[in-house]
Amino acid sequence: MSSSGEYHVSYRRLRWYIYCILRPCFMLFFKLTMRLKVEGMENVPKTGGALMVSNHMHNVDPVLLEAVFPRPVRFMAKKEVFSIPFAEWVARMTDSFPVDRGNPDRAALRHAQTRLLGGVIVGMFPEGTRSTTGGLKDVFPGAAAIALRANVPVIPTAIIGTDTLPFNGSKPRRLGKRQVTVRIGKPFYLKRETEYGTKPDLAEITDQMMVEVAKLLPEHYRGIYADKVRESEQEAVEETVGVRS
Repeated sequence: MSSSGEYHVSYRRLRWYIYCILRPCFMLFFKLTMRLKVEGMENVPKTGGALMVSNHMHNVDPVLLEAVFPRPVRFMAKKEVFSIPFAEWVARMTDSFPVDRGNPDRAALRHAQTRLLGGVIVGMFPEGTRSTTGGLKDVFPGAAAIALRANVPVIPTAIIGTDTLPFNGSKPRRLGKRQVTVRIGKPFYLKRETEYGTKPDLAEITDQMMVEVAKLLPEHYRGIYADKVRESEQEAVEETVGVRS
């Protein structure tokens, strides 16, 4: 093996050791300081590529999810993170990769797809930035497009309560009891066809993905997806009634 190859193997091994050491430390820290509660950890596939999508309210969210997931999550992080000394170190050690949010960053999307096909969990915040209200807002369609192209399951994930935490830059802080919950939903594949046999457009597929995230959130966190969740739940009730009758 070349010296370059040996270096990369050693670097990956170092990252793995650091992950194994820091993950339980962060879990303990979050449980003590945030009264952290995790639901649905059994829903994380034990092997294979998967796309984790979540709402986003605080700078700590990526570290929080990295700590609670039983498998490493490789985050697509805004490129600005890689210019902040400590944040860059954390991003490198967790094998995150940059994305230029201001432009259609096809290279980042291709890299995410390659990671997924390589059998890892890729993490994305489809909103692109932290919510200023706590509720879900408009999202970028890139996450749904990646999941379709790589043909991997989507793991819907909800973060509840980090909007009450301090140290969140210029984002407003909601007053309330400090308790953070992470809910991990059951993985699902995006539908490639509508009920009429036609291909859905990217906006429909994105809504399909984000509704599953919104269902895991309390209503006041659902934002623009609140009505779509109600519609989805009503359709489910009507289908159940139709089957029984």
